[in-house]
Amino acid sequence: MTESTRLIDWDLAVATATRLAPRGPAVTREEAFAAVRQLRELALEAEDHVSAFTGMKAPHPHEPATVVDRTGWVKGNIGGFQIVMAPLLDKLAAKRSGKVGAPVLTAVGSRVTGAQVGVLLAYLSGKVLGQYELFLPPANGRARLGRLSLVAPNIVAAEQHLDVDPRDFRLWVCVHEVTHRTQFTAVPWLRSHVQDEISAFLAASDLDPSAMLDRLRAVGEVARENLRRRSGEQAEKEPALSLIEAVQTPEQREILNRLTAVMTLLEGHGEYVMNGVGPEVIPTVEEISRKFGERRRGQNPADRVVRKLFGLDMKARQYAEGAAFVKAVVDRVGMAAFNKVWTSPNTLPTKAEIADPPAWMSRVLRAEISGGAESPSE
Repeated sequence: MTESTRLIDWDLAVATATRLAPRGPAVTREEAFAAVRQLRELALEAEDHVSAFTGMKAPHPHEPATVVDRTGWVKGNIGGFQIVMAPLLDKLAAKRSGKVGAPVLTAVGSRVTGAQVGVLLAYLSGKVLGQYELFLPPANGRARLGRLSLVAPNIVAAEQHLDVDPRDFRLWVCVHEVTHRTQFTAVPWLRSHVQDEISAFLAASDLDPSAMLDRLRAVGEVARENLRRRSGEQAEKEPALSLIEAVQTPEQREILNRLTAVMTLLEGHGEYVMNGVGPEVIPTVEEISRKFGERRRGQNPADRVVRKLFGLDMKARQYAEGAAFVKAVVDRVGMAAFNKVWTSPNTLPTKAEIADPPAWMSRVLRAEISGGAESPSE
């Protein structure tokens, strides 16, 4: 075990997340197996729908989707967390090395941080419907491509709560997640670009280990205080910082702006595709989209605080802002011209351009615009 890996007790993170993960919906054994089988089938079907709608196709066949329960999702994400956190952990380990009392501080701090990571994973394990896992640890000494995971109990719980057609809802979710897989497999440079940006963001931290732990504990204290309060009015008086905001430096904010832009594009593109394949593919797509949107907006005050803490409110905005960007461009110039967004990192929209699609089109799609394409409809 390297010094950097000791800074977070990953085993404790898994144990904490497994212990705190919410129970799944009440279904029979037969219903559970049927849901797993159908999700695997619908993930395959979704590939054709996504390819036909977007015009994007991976250069090689995909592995079948992995259907997991909440504990399986937790265990599957630990490896990705370790890869993503490596630049920051290496930097913190180097700063701590050789200091008096470092072994004791490391032992205590690793358990604190491991428990915090476990709480985060436990919360997310009850929320995530599906995921394209971009960062996987090597297997047999070889790098691995991403993995499409579908969290069966969360999908079933959501469809029950929304009272929507199960098959339509499951295909709707699969289309969204398959779109993400298509983005990263049909665009060969995108994976390394995102990984480089995340690594740069984490490596740019100038906090020493003790200062970082102090700030993380301060965020936790604010969250606990907000969760303790009963009324929504009280909870909104002192909004919690997100964990991302807790470790930002000026250099990180610049990188984060670029990361936010690309993630907004990816999430918005997935949102646009899942709702755009149309009722001929998903007959109740309009009902599902409406009810799911209402569910996002109908969170209680405590849940809003926790989502703010973990930065999930930012992701919700990315869905809406990114989908609006994609719609504006496709309405103006069509899907084929929009797909020039995937040409290189230089053709990705900036954060400002996400909010101003004509600015991106003017910079990247001069020929299409000058060709007299119609303006988007209101």
